[in-house]
This record gives sequence, C-alpha cells and structure tokens, in this order.
Amino acid sequence: MSLDHEYDDKKHADVYSQQVGGADQIHQPQYTEEVVPHEGLKRSLKSRHLAMISIGGVIGTGLFLGTGSALAHGGPLGLFLGYALMGSICYSVMISLGEMISFLPIPGGHIKLAERFVDPAFSFTMGWNYWYNWVIILPAELSAAAVLINLWNKTINNALWISICLIVVVVINLFGAGVYGECEFWFASIKVLTITGLIILGIIITAGGGPDHKSIGFQYWRDPGPFVQYAGISGSLGRFLGFWAVLTQAAFSYIGTEIVAIAAGEAKNPRRNLPRAIKKVYIRILVFYLGGTFIIGLLVPSNDDGLALNSGTALASPFVIAIKRAGIPALPSIINACLLTSAWSAASSDLFTSSRAIYGLAITRQAPKIFARTTKNGLPYVAIIFCALFGALAYMSLQSTAGEVFGYFANLTSAAGLMTWWGICLVYIRFEKGLKDQGISKSTLPYSTFLNKNAFAAKYAMVMITIILFFSAWSVFLKGNWDTATFVTNYLPLWLFPVLWIGYKLIKKTHFVRTTEMDFVSGLDVVEAESYEEKPPKNFVGKVWAAIM
Repeated sequence: MSLDHEYDDKKHADVYSQQVGGADQIHQPQYTEEVVPHEGLKRSLKSRHLAMISIGGVIGTGLFLGTGSALAHGGPLGLFLGYALMGSICYSVMISLGEMISFLPIPGGHIKLAERFVDPAFSFTMGWNYWYNWVIILPAELSAAAVLINLWNKTINNALWISICLIVVVVINLFGAGVYGECEFWFASIKVLTITGLIILGIIITAGGGPDHKSIGFQYWRDPGPFVQYAGISGSLGRFLGFWAVLTQAAFSYIGTEIVAIAAGEAKNPRRNLPRAIKKVYIRILVFYLGGTFIIGLLVPSNDDGLALNSGTALASPFVIAIKRAGIPALPSIINACLLTSAWSAASSDLFTSSRAIYGLAITRQAPKIFARTTKNGLPYVAIIFCALFGALAYMSLQSTAGEVFGYFANLTSAAGLMTWWGICLVYIRFEKGLKDQGISKSTLPYSTFLNKNAFAAKYAMVMITIILFFSAWSVFLKGNWDTATFVTNYLPLWLFPVLWIGYKLIKKTHFVRTTEMDFVSGLDVVEAESYEEKPPKNFVGKVWAAIM
C-alpha cells in the first residue's frame, strides 16, 4: 500500500480552482508578504540538489560525533531506541510539512505558512526562533570541526581551523543558491558514501573481518549491557533515564531535515521536486540514523573512555574509535577527513538556512528591511554576511575545550529546533482544518499521506515534542548534579518562544486567522507557472539516476 501520492498537474490543475471558487471569493487576511522592495530570490536549486539536501544535507557532527556521548548515556539499546523514537517524530513532522510546502513553495517556507494559517505573531515567533536555531548551530559545527582536526594536530591553536572553515562556508554561500546546491550535492554524496561504508565496515568488524579477526557480535550488549544505569541509579529507573538522556542528542542529529522547506522558494519545478525530496526522508531515518546507531552499539562498549567529547583523550567519532580498536591503521585518518567535510557541509547549510530565515522576516517587515536586499542574481548578501558574523561564537572554544562548547550549542539548537517542529505541527493542524472548512479535498494537494488523516501524525509529534522539551534538562535536578549552563541552554528557547509570541501580539494587536478566512490562493498562479513536465529518461542509466534522485 502506497503511503503517499504525487501531484498530477493536468489532472488536478482545474479541480482546485473549482473547489475554492477562485481567489476573489475568499476573504484574505491582512498579510504583509513581500512589502519591502527587493530583487527577490531566484529558483536555481535543481531536483538532484533538493534530493541530496533532503537525504544528506544536514547529516553532520550530530550523527558522526555526537552519538558517542549518547551511547555513553543510554547504552547500545538505549541509543537505538532513542534515535528510533526521535525518528518517528521527525517523519511525522516532515510529512506534515511536505503537504503544506509542496502546495505552497513560497520564500520563507513554514515561517510564511504560519502567517497564513495561524497568526502573524506566530510567524514572527517561528521566524526568529528558526533564525536563532541556525545561527547558533553554525558555531557548533565549526567547534566540531576543530575537534575533528585535533585528531591529527593538537599543537596549532583551534582559532586557525575555525577561521578556515568559516571562510570556506561564507565563500560557498556568497556564490548563490546554485553553487550552494552544487556543493551540497557533492558534500552530501561524500557523507552518504561515508556512512554507508562505515555501516558495511562495522558489519565486517563485528563479524570478525578486521585485522585482529576478533568477532564481536553482541558482546557489548551483554557486557557492559544494553542499557546504562544513568548517574549510578539502579534498576529500571536508571535504565529509563539513560534512554531519555539520548533524546536531546538524537534531536540535535535530526534537526535540519526541514531545510527543504526553506529551500522551496529557490527550487526549480517545486510542485514536482519537493514531494520527491520529502519522500526520501524515511531513507535518511532508516538507513543512516537507525542503521548507524545500531552498528555503533555493536562496535564500541558504552563505558569506553573515549566517548566523552570533553575528556581530551579521544577527539573523534565512535566509528573512528571502533576502527582503532579493530587495529586498522590508515582508516581513522581517512574517515576523519570525511567527517571534516561533513562538518563543513552542515555549517554551509546552517548559514544558508539562517540567512533565508532572516530574509523572509525582512520582506514582511518583521526584521530590519536591510536584510531583504539582494543582488540582481537573487543573493541576499546582507543577510548572509550578518549571519556569518555569529560564526565567531565558535572562538569561545579557545577558552574551554572545544567539545564542552559544542555540548552547550547542541543543547541550545536541540531545544530551538524542537520548538520549530512543534510550531510546524500546529501550523499543519490549522492548515488541515482550513482545508476541511473551505471544502478543499486533500487529494488535490501535490503530496499527501494517509498517516496525517485528521492530522494524526502532526498531533502525535506535537505531544511527544512537548513532553521531551519539558523534561529535556531533568538530569540537573538529580542530587549533586546541578549545572546552570545545562539548565539555561535547554530551557532558554522554551521561554523565549511564548515571550516573543505574546509580546508581538500585544504590540501589533494581531489576531488568529479564522479557518474560513485562510488564504489558499495567493501565489498559486506563480507556482503553477513555474511547474512543468520533465522529460523522462531515455536510457537505463538515466532511469536509475532518476530513481535515486
């Protein structure tokens, strides 16, 4: 049974307009979309760019590097279950976002959709929270790059490595969305090949195919065991707390899957390419995250000293630790080089996303209008330069261990990212209610899935995210375990979100958009004009490539 269907322009082009009765029959709220004069973004991201951005664009240090501390906290089974639970939440968010953004692929993505279907104040909050999320995760990736380079050289100051990585990221983004998409395609390809190779190598090592010919199997699941007794707490409570501790790190690894929505405004043939990209999300979850964490749990014992990033003894990923333990001399450096390109790629995506977020806010006068300035080629250069300045926060690692700072940033971005997911779910619930109240069938949408009948998937994700956020920093309340930095970085985004929302509503006196007044029409004519039939591949190689991309 197919989970979803793809849009047919010829079949549905007139059905939708008949159902809504035309734009003139719909009461449209007071939107502020594109009121600031600007050249506008250009659609220069190709189908293969979107496909690889969706699959591997944000596979970064969260999976390759951060899984070490998650394994130490939860054990191999706790690690796998934590990533599986967060994977189900991620998929629920993405299919919800996919239905909306495939229908209305406008600049600003879910930030602009929040204005149409919820409230301008909610759009303001979503936009600034999203910008904050990605502008903070940028220095996190740069700090992680310094950690990776330290595997080879600890004598040179980390400031040099951070500077080099930041310069590369800025240059890529200043060349525009097309160059960014092309670089991401190759960066993501390297990451996909790397994680696939590591999973295969992990299976070989586990089966005794390494130089030491030692078969590991499920040895580490027996000793030290499938779960970790968190903070020495005995019994099922300690094991459950270990599993729960994995969730924040798992969230950091998954956050960013929604980048496809922000890229929608610069995607070629969005009505066809966006649904295809959304459908590939499950590949990333099943193969890379669940497959990767399962293999990690087989390769490295949860009590290995090198799993703590701030230990100063092992500044690499669990994969590299496993390869060293197996006695393969050359591979750790090769894999570390691949992980370094991964950090570069993720940082490039961070800058791209944060700049587009503040650009979207600027064109609706929810941010200073200077950030809406673009070149004739559609490059929001002011937004890019401004967001790049926040990369300098990575230099904080010079006053502490790079791993410790990375942990702080990870907590900040996990909470802010989960708040974004929560907001996307709320927007979708309102979106679906609006469709029903206006008599619009979901079968006319470019992409839909039965899992979101009556917004089931969105409601499931929203409830789970609320629970995870509320208990995200529970560990600091254990006796003798209080840590102010951990508490603040976990709960700061949680408090900022309602403060921004309520504050903007009171100042601007905005109102919730009624479902009968929701605008499902504006911008459709432009989207339809930019959609076209793609020529089918003529040979076998082309058909295989089309299936992958």
